[in-house]
Order: sequence, then structure tokens, then C-alpha cells
Amino acid sequence: MNFKIDRRSALKAGAALAAMHVVGVRAQAKPNIRFAAVFSDKDIRAGMIQMFAKEIEGEFKVEPYYNGTLFKQGTELVALQRDNLEMGNIAPQDISKQIPAWSILTSAYLFRDANHLNSFFASDLGAQMKKMVEDEVKVKILGPTFFGTRQVGLKAKKRIATPADMAGIKLRMPPGDAWQLLGRSIGANPTPMAYAEVYTGLQTGAIDGQDNPLPNVQNMKFYEVMSQIVLTSHLVGFDLLAVNLKTWQAMSPARQKVFQAAADRAIAWSAAEHLKREAELADSFRKQGLEIYTPDVKAFREYAQRIYVSSDQAKDWPKGMLEKINALK
Repeated sequence: MNFKIDRRSALKAGAALAAMHVVGVRAQAKPNIRFAAVFSDKDIRAGMIQMFAKEIEGEFKVEPYYNGTLFKQGTELVALQRDNLEMGNIAPQDISKQIPAWSILTSAYLFRDANHLNSFFASDLGAQMKKMVEDEVKVKILGPTFFGTRQVGLKAKKRIATPADMAGIKLRMPPGDAWQLLGRSIGANPTPMAYAEVYTGLQTGAIDGQDNPLPNVQNMKFYEVMSQIVLTSHLVGFDLLAVNLKTWQAMSPARQKVFQAAADRAIAWSAAEHLKREAELADSFRKQGLEIYTPDVKAFREYAQRIYVSSDQAKDWPKGMLEKINALK
């Protein structure tokens, strides 16, 4: 059988092939960003990631994994370092395991509120600490993801006024020395346990309580297995939106700018939503029968600061950093 192709047909075919090649190149040029986090898909921060992904969808494809389904809590940082993950929500406590100086950012009653936290990371002090991570851990920090102020939630109905009242209480804390020190700094007996196991732990009595911001208590339904929330406000909770350094350095400066700007906007939205949710949830939990009250926060703060200043961790804190953070407006 003979086929005849005229010049016009040949040109059309060539154009079609060229178009297919361009589409293929574009598809290859759109990097896949796998994001891993321990929080659930119902978390406000999941909305943050969705907002971020939508804004950069022309340049990148973001593939989110929630509930610790891709990497277990505390292993995300190592996954980023080993180039097994492109992006993650990393706890500062995990960074402090590798950079002891970072333990200052995990200490109780350091940041006054979300604004103080953001002021720090936007300052030269914050830039110094972020560069430390980039140089020593090889991970790029995009910014802090505020998720509320940590409060103590207990199954028992024991009234808590001072740290002395926390003696003997098995308070769930994430694994790691920094977290255990935080638990001790408010007078509790810290018990390491994965986030996903907390509900069952409270239900069975394996732990007496947990400490989390109110939005997390709502998301994970911890309120169903607690009787009270003690508003200790001992830690302004935040993680860090971080990118694998190899992934970051593979981007052009223009792409890096787009990536960072999208992250900044999503982070700001998430922080505002958390602040709004915190204000609403206290009343909601009261209506559901939980007792919610404020203890002697001054006593808690003084006790925690004594524990931290006398700890081995404080020996690694950058000289004068604590005073400089306190002075930030």
C-alpha cells in the first residue's frame, strides 16, 4: 500500500509533534513536591497547605500526606535531609536534637504570643537561627506555622493551681528530650507518646492528660476523653514549614521568590485562623461540659524559667539571645 504525504500535511504533522514535545517538556519541568505532616486533613494547617498548593500550581505540584501517613512524627526532618522528602512541617524540638542552640526556641514561656513569634522570625535574630539550620542541617525554613498556645488538658478532675499540683500527673508529650523537659517545667511527669495514640491513651488511662492548643483538641476530639482544660499558656505552639535544600536550590531565583511569597501568605492566613478558632473554642468546650479555668500562671512561669535556666540545654543557648528575644516588640 502506498502513502502520499503532501507538504501541508507534513507541516501539520511536524507542528503537532513539536507541540507534543513542548507539552512533555513542560510536564517534566513541573516538580512534584511531597509534603508530610503529623496533623490531620481537618487541621487549619491542612487548609494552609491547600492554599499554598493552589497558588503555586502553575509551577509545582504539591502532594500532601497528613496524619503521619508518609513519615512518622519526628522522622520528617531526617527524611528531608536524606532527600526522601521535598517539604514538611517540622517541630523545632526535632531541630534542637541536631542543633542544641535551637533548644532555646522550645523553652516554656519564651514567646508572649503569635505576634511576638512572628516578630522574632522576621528579625535578624530569626534570620540567624534559620541560617544555622540551613548551614548545619541542610534544610530551608520558609517560616513558623503557629498553631495556637499549648494548654493542659486532663482526664482527672483534680484542681490545678500551681506546678506543685501537677506532681505525679502522667502528661503525654511527644518523644524527645526537649519535649520531656517542657513537661517537667510545668511540674508534670512527662510520658512520651505519638500524637495519633493520645486519644486512646486518655481513654484507657495510659496517660492522665495531654498538652495542646485548643484547635488541636478539637481536631483530634480529645475533649471527648477529658474533664478539664487548665489554661497554663505555657508554650506558643509552632512548627516550621521547611523545604529539602536540594529541592530549594534546584529552583531558579524567580521560582524561589514565588514559592516563598506563597508560603508567607498561607502561613499568615493560618495564624489568623488559629487565633480566631482559639477564641471560639473555649466557650464551645464549656458548653460540652468541660471545666476551663486559669491557674496561677505567674507561679507556672517562674517555676518553668527556673527549670530551664538550670538545665543542661541552657548551656547551649546563644549568649544574650534570651534577653534579645524578650526585648522584641
